[in-house]
Amino acid sequence: MAKGQKRNTLLVPAAHKALDDMKYEIAAELGLPVYQGSEDYWGEIRTRDAGAVGGSITRKLVAFAQQQLANQGTNK
Repeated sequence: MAKGQKRNTLLVPAAHKALDDMKYEIAAELGLPVYQGSEDYWGEIRTRDAGAVGGSITRKLVAFAQQQLANQGTNK
């Protein structure tokens, strides 16, 4: 990596907490035994279950973005 380049910088720092909240909300919906504030350790969660959480987050974010784009089209 070239000098001066940064990776993994947050564009919207407040989004981190919102995504973290969403992650634990979905984990609870799926019945996974992880709880916010529990040192954020997911080592005993199966890869398949962790992937299900990530996939659910992605689906919700895509649906939200689609809704926002649809609303922009109707507000013109």
